[in-house]
Amino acid sequence: MHNTNMNDLKRNLETKINDLLHFFPVVIISGVRQCGKTTLAKMIRPEWHYFDLERNRDFDFITGDFEFFIKEHPHSVIIDEAQRFPELFQELRGVIDRKRQRKNRFLLTGSSSLELIKNVSESLAGRVGLVELGTFKANEIHAADFPDFYQILTEKLDDSSIDRIKGLDPVVDHHQLMNTLLKGGYPEPVLDGNRKFFDAWMENYFLTYIQRDIRTLFPRLDIVKYRRFISMLASLSGTIINRSQVRRSLDISEKAIRDYLEIAQGSYIWRNLPSYEKASGKSVVKMPKGSFRDCGLSNFIQGISDREQLIRHPYIGAGFEAFITEEIIKGIQAASIVNWNYYYFRTRSGAEIDLILEGPFGILPIEIKFGNRVNQRRIQALKNFVSQNDLPLGIVVNNSDRVEAVADRIIQLPATFI
Repeated sequence: MHNTNMNDLKRNLETKINDLLHFFPVVIISGVRQCGKTTLAKMIRPEWHYFDLERNRDFDFITGDFEFFIKEHPHSVIIDEAQRFPELFQELRGVIDRKRQRKNRFLLTGSSSLELIKNVSESLAGRVGLVELGTFKANEIHAADFPDFYQILTEKLDDSSIDRIKGLDPVVDHHQLMNTLLKGGYPEPVLDGNRKFFDAWMENYFLTYIQRDIRTLFPRLDIVKYRRFISMLASLSGTIINRSQVRRSLDISEKAIRDYLEIAQGSYIWRNLPSYEKASGKSVVKMPKGSFRDCGLSNFIQGISDREQLIRHPYIGAGFEAFITEEIIKGIQAASIVNWNYYYFRTRSGAEIDLILEGPFGILPIEIKFGNRVNQRRIQALKNFVSQNDLPLGIVVNNSDRVEAVADRIIQLPATFI
C-alpha cells in the first residue's frame, strides 16, 4: 500500500465519537502524538472552527482573553493539544454550565493523559465524553470492515457464543496482518510505504518524544536514563517485567522504574496490564506486565526492519502477544462496550493466561500464540481457568487459518479475524 491518503481512511472510533458528541457538550480524543487525532476530529466535524494550541497565534488568542474567544466561538470548536492550556477545562466548565442542555459544542484533543485526565476529572466530570485513540488497527490500514468479533462482546457470553464465533469471517489476510505486526500503525510512515522514510520518521519521532514531550512534562527527569529505559521496554513488550533485573542493568532505583513506567503509560507509549487477582485460591504473581503500544515503534527501537528478521527474532512470541493484546483493546474501545477491564494472569507455579477481559459480557480468558498449531499442553492453564470459573468459553488467538474448537469450551480464533 503506497501513499494512501490518511483522510480517506475511516477510523473505527468514528461512530462512538459521534454518539458521545450527542450525549455531551465536550468530547476529548486523547492518544499518543501523531496517531491521527486531528485528522479524525476534522473528519467528524469538517465545518467546525479549528484551533491548535501549539500554534502561537491560536494559543495567544484563546489564552489571552478567553471570555472574548468564547463570545466569538460559543460552539462548533475543535481545540488541538488541549493539555497545553490546563486552565481550559476550568474555563469550559463555566461556559458549559450556562447552557447545560446544549450538547455537541467542543471537540478537544490531547496527547498526555497524566495532566489531561487529572484536569478533566477535576473540572469537567459529568460534562465530557472521553475517547482514547490508538495508532491504526490492522483493519483501518487496509480499509477493511470493523471486525464482527466485537459485536459478540456487546452481549453476555453464553453457550451460543462459540457458535457465533464459528460464523465469523477474517477482516484482513495473513500478509496484511504480518505487515502490521512489522510496521505498526502510525498513520504517516505506514501509509507512505517507503522504508527509508519509515526509518527516518521513526527516529525523528522517538527523539521528539524523549527530547521535547517528556522534557517539557518532566523537566527534572534524567532524560538519558529514561531513553535507555524505553529502549529496554521495547524488548520487554509482552513479558512480565523483573524490576530488579531492570534496576541492575540501568543502574536506577525501584522507585525510578515505577515512575518511568507511569510516565511511559501516561504518554501512551506503553500499557501496563494489571494482574488478575480474583482467581480462587491461587498464589498469583503481581509483578508488572505490559505491552509497547505500537509494535512498529518497538520493532524500530530493537532494529527489526524486515519480515524475515521479525519472524526469526527470539522474542517474536512476546511481541506478537503485545500486538494482539493492543489490537483487541483497540477493538473493544471502538465498540459500544462500557465498564470493562483487561488483565493478565500468572500463578507462582507458572500457570499463565496472556489476557483476561472482564466486563458486562462476563469473563473472557485469551491465550495468544504466534504459531499455527495448538499444543494441548500449552493451553492447559486456559482449560483449567475456564473449568474452575465455569466460563462458557476461552479463546486461543494464533496464526492458523480457521476457527475451530480445540478443546472443550476452547475455540481457536485466527488473528486475521480480530
